Amino acid sequence: MRISRTRITAVVAATVTVAAAVTTVLAGAASAAQGCRIDYQPNEWTGGFTANVRVSPGDTALSGWTVTWSYPGGQRITGGWNATVSQTGTTVTARNAAWNGSVPAGGSTEFGVQGTSTSGSAAPTGFTLNGVPCNGAPPPTTTPPPTTPPPTTPPPTTPPPTTPPPTTPPPTTPPPTTPPPAGCAGAVLCDGFENQTGSTPAGDWSVVNPDCSGTGRASVDTATTHSGSRSLRIDGAQGYCNHVFVRSTKDLSAVGTVRYGRIWLRHTTALPTQHVTIMAMTDAADGNKDLRMGGQNGALQWNRASDDATLPEQSPSGVALSVPLPTGRWTCLEFMVDGNQGQLRTWLDGTAVTGLTADGVPTHDIDGQWYNRTWRPRLTDLKLGWESYGEGADTLWYDDVALGTSRIGC
Repeated sequence: MRISRTRITAVVAATVTVAAAVTTVLAGAASAAQGCRIDYQPNEWTGGFTANVRVSPGDTALSGWTVTWSYPGGQRITGGWNATVSQTGTTVTARNAAWNGSVPAGGSTEFGVQGTSTSGSAAPTGFTLNGVPCNGAPPPTTTPPPTTPPPTTPPPTTPPPTTPPPTTPPPTTPPPTTPPPAGCAGAVLCDGFENQTGSTPAGDWSVVNPDCSGTGRASVDTATTHSGSRSLRIDGAQGYCNHVFVRSTKDLSAVGTVRYGRIWLRHTTALPTQHVTIMAMTDAADGNKDLRMGGQNGALQWNRASDDATLPEQSPSGVALSVPLPTGRWTCLEFMVDGNQGQLRTWLDGTAVTGLTADGVPTHDIDGQWYNRTWRPRLTDLKLGWESYGEGADTLWYDDVALGTSRIGC
């Protein structure tokens, strides 16, 4: 008897509230060339920070952008989202991602950075956009030396006033000790599992065993995390009856027919030759069968439970266009499913995967099988976990899960 492959648990991130003193560096009057403006808004805590950066080009449209600024000292960038960010000395450079380089005149786009800092780190300065000073800063000029010697008027003999400085010290409100969650801008579901209080997922998550259960197990882990102090751990056993997932109990209807997901994932064992599932979503437009993400032939794949269609097709050329899921480290898995157009996109660590892309036009050995019928998914949940159909056991961790209506980024 053939046992259908199961759904994967839906997890999405709970927002961590930070009672932080938020310092905002906002642009002044936009008098620089193109009237550009860079708004830098950080959230700071002891030893670290994140910052949201808004890029507004003013009256000139952009087809690509590079933003730079300088830290006076003590801040080091450790990562970013929606941009490629690097730091040399005190200078930070951020370049647009593939999807947000075009910005219309009068429009804006945003990206984020994360980093470490020392006590009392000052705000950044010297913002430029494509080499142009922003926020009202005048462009650099070279002043020729004067040809007439300056006057030799002696300085005034009246000493300046000696008003003593104020004796009231500034407020000493301590910074927050808990960092904010990894970027979840605008996400309907944003969960780092920090609100889990027991060893078994509960509250916003429910353990489910589609088809059959066995030795597979779901638990809350405090030893291996991507951020914070907790993650979801799945001990996935091999065989047909060890299906275990954790399903989000949140109402995800606000996500709509176009959904973007971001999941940080770590596992121990390379994907096997036979089919396994690591994430599933119920498709109400396909008989409530699951749209599944997993692996086959050692590489990542999408699988449609209703007809067992795979993306990419399991031919040598199709599999070659996918990628394995790295073991022993945290990996950022992103996806987009467009139910209006019947399209699908996948990114691994910010890089698009060709074989895991269904663009609406059938391509032999890639998504020809996927489009053997009209596909307009209407996804209703999110499940994370493990489903094996023969060989393959693995231990997996999930953390900082997000689901929303626009790309969230790593």
